[in-house]
Amino acid sequence: MTRDSRLMQSLPPAIQKVSKNLQIWGFWSFWLQLILGIVATVTLLFSTPALFDVKKSSGGIQFGIFCAFISIILLISSMVISFRYKKIARKIENRDPAMRPKKSETVRLIRFGLIFNLIGMLLAIFGAFILVGLTLGKIISLPQQSVSADPSQYVNASDLLIIQANTNTIAAHFAGVVTDLILVNRISN
Repeated sequence: MTRDSRLMQSLPPAIQKVSKNLQIWGFWSFWLQLILGIVATVTLLFSTPALFDVKKSSGGIQFGIFCAFISIILLISSMVISFRYKKIARKIENRDPAMRPKKSETVRLIRFGLIFNLIGMLLAIFGAFILVGLTLGKIISLPQQSVSADPSQYVNASDLLIIQANTNTIAAHFAGVVTDLILVNRISN
């Protein structure tokens, strides 16, 4: 019998359940957000020349990219919180009840992660709305069968990359929201 199994057997079943849930869902939350966040960040970095090209970019594109960057920063904050779930699970497994974190503290940390994910998702959605609207405006404003000397009038790859980055960021925040809601539900009961 290993040390961990002896330790878990000596703990009340409710404590074991909370610890196990924090470990499992914290693991999945961290890795899902990390993978989707890396994809979103790399995609966004490929599109950043649009931010610095003042002639071609409008304030709307710059605001959309700004929203995407802030959303990724909030995603990183949420990933740090998800990573901390495993540490909290280990503290919960302490045999001394006075050394265990309080249930209210654990739920509060999960709620902070949930708030970071919701705000990040909201910013990514705003960014996506702006960028999709600007891209649609470009498409609608061009006459059919038109040849123009100004390439900024056309939808280019950087426009679509920024939209894709926002979509991936929304998916990453959604994964965090779902896992945080599952944790709040399982720990509160």
